Amino acid sequence: MDAMSLTCGLVVPFLSCALCVVADGHITIDVKKPLHEVSKTLWGIFFEEINHAGDGGIYAEMVRNRSFEDADRATFWELIREGDAEGEMAIDESSPLNENNKRSLRIDVRRIAEGRIGVANYGYWGMNITKGKTYVLSLYARCSKEFKGALVITLEHPSGFVYATAKVDGLNEWWRKFETKLIPNASDTAARLVISVDGVGTVWLDMVSLMPDERWKGLNLRPDLMRMLEELKPSFVRFPGGCFVEGDTLKDALRWRNTLGDIAERKTRWCIWGYYSTEGLGLHEYLMMCEALGAEPVLVVNCGMAHKEVAPMEKMDEWIEDALSAIEYAVGPVTSKWGALRARNGHPQPFNLRFVEIGNENSGRAYEERYAMFYKAIKERYPQMQIIANVPVRSAPVEIVDEHFYNSPEWFIANSTRYDSYDRNGPKIFVGEYAVTRQCGTGNLRAAIAEAAFMTGIERNSDIIIMAAYAPLFVNINHRSWNPNLICFDNCNVYGTPSYYVQMLFSQNRGDIALPAVVEAKQQLLLLTHGAIGLGTWRTQAEFKELKVIRDEEIIFDADFAKAGLKGWRVFRGDWRVEGEAVKQLATGEDMRIIGGDAKWTDYTIKLKARKIAGDEGFLIMFRVRDDSNWYWWNIGGWGNRWHAIERCLGGSKTIVGDRVQGSVEIGKWYDIQVEVKGNRIRCYLDGKLIHDVEDKGLMPLHASATMVKATNEVIIKVVNVSDRRLRVLITLNGIKRLRRTAKVITLTGNSPDEENSFSQPRRIAPVESELTNVANPLYHTFTPYSLTVIRLQVEE
Repeated sequence: MDAMSLTCGLVVPFLSCALCVVADGHITIDVKKPLHEVSKTLWGIFFEEINHAGDGGIYAEMVRNRSFEDADRATFWELIREGDAEGEMAIDESSPLNENNKRSLRIDVRRIAEGRIGVANYGYWGMNITKGKTYVLSLYARCSKEFKGALVITLEHPSGFVYATAKVDGLNEWWRKFETKLIPNASDTAARLVISVDGVGTVWLDMVSLMPDERWKGLNLRPDLMRMLEELKPSFVRFPGGCFVEGDTLKDALRWRNTLGDIAERKTRWCIWGYYSTEGLGLHEYLMMCEALGAEPVLVVNCGMAHKEVAPMEKMDEWIEDALSAIEYAVGPVTSKWGALRARNGHPQPFNLRFVEIGNENSGRAYEERYAMFYKAIKERYPQMQIIANVPVRSAPVEIVDEHFYNSPEWFIANSTRYDSYDRNGPKIFVGEYAVTRQCGTGNLRAAIAEAAFMTGIERNSDIIIMAAYAPLFVNINHRSWNPNLICFDNCNVYGTPSYYVQMLFSQNRGDIALPAVVEAKQQLLLLTHGAIGLGTWRTQAEFKELKVIRDEEIIFDADFAKAGLKGWRVFRGDWRVEGEAVKQLATGEDMRIIGGDAKWTDYTIKLKARKIAGDEGFLIMFRVRDDSNWYWWNIGGWGNRWHAIERCLGGSKTIVGDRVQGSVEIGKWYDIQVEVKGNRIRCYLDGKLIHDVEDKGLMPLHASATMVKATNEVIIKVVNVSDRRLRVLITLNGIKRLRRTAKVITLTGNSPDEENSFSQPRRIAPVESELTNVANPLYHTFTPYSLTVIRLQVEE
């Protein structure tokens, strides 16, 4: 088998030197020919309110539905009625706390005697309390005239065993804020907060909050989760979405101005991910979090577009003004309206906001029109802002484009060279969301290693890619709206998936200058070695007949459409019908497919006849169809009926295998078609003439990027082995005299690509440090299967 190599998207022969004979691969790094500076903002994080990442996550609030705005019933609150006490609770809107907080909880007590009437809240799947720690309770309360008692606040076990007690008295007929502290005498991960009414009468409660006194850097953020983010050393934080910004309808869309000010006056908002957001994490809190992380904020603003609704053009001014207000809050002088509010909130100095994204995953004509309006308005007032577009548009200048990728491991591996040939004169790229979302379990090693291969391409191309972030960031395992995620937690535990450690290793091992790294490997990874067959068209009507599949001169499949019809075939898309001895596809749309045969087939020959009825192109003959997103097809008369080509689809993304051949398909003519697949060789015949004879080399098993730290003269090499084999690789550094004799090595790997971390084994897949001794140039290193390895080499002059 031929050895191949990869450098910036070019395939070149494997170096045939004596040193390479016993190596599985070769990485050549040219230290004296740097490529470019590495973007200082390259590795960051994307925080979205999804999976209870905020409420019930990093936001330290322990009470769920604290403002009673979630519904017209007291969701997540429970009436406590003990002994012979009599009373009930209900949502009340008769005397609201303020215009944004119209509901309160009414507790009517008719009798107490030796019993108890109260309400309990279990928080987000249980409250985690620690012995000796302080918890700060605040609430608004008022009472009826006849009420003369007090409120008894307790932290309890669900059985009623009390860990801490406090009393709140002095209630009257007017809303008043009360605050007290609770210090439990024992720890419990499933505790509850109980507010008991010690007296007959009526009491109203609102904005009941319980916060741990122990906070991350003085902010209302959960320390253990924030420490996980600190370890990532993010250069930026994109927030707060995502679809959370858009909402399903405009009623639920993000309005930044509604997230500022007293939390008791913030309007609860329905989150598209299936729960209510308190908006306790508002613009100020996000900006403070970014500052405390040492990361630049990337502010996402709604551009008047929701999933199912678009604001009319005559109402766009209010959406633009909301964006301008948010920017002014972040960077405006204290003499401005919103800058003054920022100062009153304790931050007179402007925040370091330089990036603003217009919308999230929006596109089409409506986005073109609205992007131009936002771009013009923001640039006129804040010319220093760098504007991020969701897609390339023509209506206004595009400085940065946000690209999102969720796909299979094979797709990410195949696309490690995606950006090698990007136009260097076009917009900069923000890879704003990416993750392996197939064959990934709930976050396994296979996914992490495929992402690492892709990230070597991001680092290598960090002249045009200025930022990149995995998504989503967090999941509360009790509410998994998306899978997988970077960090998993419940109310008392947290762990990072293998992908978390990939992100950490890339971020913690950054260089200033990207170096050329030529990667060569003797053997490629073969893909799609088995699969079923299929027929298809693209903007074309066609018919097919006399289809047979042959293996070793034996017919293993005979599609007799006249007798069997479409039995055994599955329609993916299109208008497929049997007429006579042929099956016809009569729809005019794109990607019309029908699948048949056995997915376990490996090597075989397909023979059939096909005739074009009408349309723009020709035929699609599918083979080795693993599923709807992974297959080959021979595209006959594609690209406007100008070319024939074999295409491989991995994770829904197509790549041409071999070369295109000029050719077209006539209407009304029957063509004899034959496709032979054996191993990695594919041969295609049209009317007996060989059109293609190609070998699909598969994927590179080895991927690498290299950078240099100018201050320390250190070369950092990241090497990814995506294969199931140990690879002994020769590493050569050109342009240097010698290396320090020892080097630091960090390896992330496991025993199986399916391995995952968990609460019981949080570091089952985690980086392991070691030291190389007797380092020379060149040097050999053996890379374990499914691994990411970081090697830090000190150059000595």
